[in-house]
Amino acid sequence: MLTKRIIPCLDIKNGRTVKGVNFVDLRDAGDPVELAKQYAKLGADELVFLDISATLEGRKTMHDMVLKVAEHVNIPFTVGGGISSIEDVDDLLKCGADKISINSSAVKRPDLVNELSSKFGSQCVVVAIDAKQINDEWIVHLAGGTIATELNLFDWAKDVEQRGAGEILFTSMNNDGTKAGFANTALAKLSQSVNIPIIASGGAGTVQHFVDTFEIGKADAALAASVFHFGEIEILDLKRELKDKNIAVRL
Repeated sequence: MLTKRIIPCLDIKNGRTVKGVNFVDLRDAGDPVELAKQYAKLGADELVFLDISATLEGRKTMHDMVLKVAEHVNIPFTVGGGISSIEDVDDLLKCGADKISINSSAVKRPDLVNELSSKFGSQCVVVAIDAKQINDEWIVHLAGGTIATELNLFDWAKDVEQRGAGEILFTSMNNDGTKAGFANTALAKLSQSVNIPIIASGGAGTVQHFVDTFEIGKADAALAASVFHFGEIEILDLKRELKDKNIAVRL
């Protein structure tokens, strides 16, 4: 049985970790390098580092910070934000990233998924999908959730799987930062639509929410930010409770 993964997410803006609600009202959550070191020690299975303003600001991911974070962690480390070419990925992998996450650039040029998978292997390519439920349809959004597309979440997920994506990081914009639970109905449908791992993101507030996203949402991994950043849930405590509920995790 594959173990379920617990993944803290470091959303970075202006060199600081930030967290908001429904993608707005950001507040400071600390130094990303220190948080990364702490999570690696406390039992996180992986880390995700998203430079959330890189695409909006038309610049590349901050390589110096990626280098610093990579120096201090010994767990898989995914980097996203402003990635649009093979050269970008090559640079980030050389800085210490294990995987990269693409979102807006994949929608704008879907062949990028094929190119990156062919060059670096599907295990390196995570396609992040930010989607919002509007009139019973899940609509894909770009640029930190600021631009709506005409893409449907499930159709787009199938497309990127066929193009060679190794994982999908699905963030529900409706649930993001609400601490009301993950979008488990959509997650369950997504897991039935594709055969690659799904990382659930958006809505973690309690231990039960993690249980639900694994049991009901059929997620392969659960990503969270504020509950970890502000000490509301300790990762080892969370994993022990998951194990007690017969959910396979790495302790």
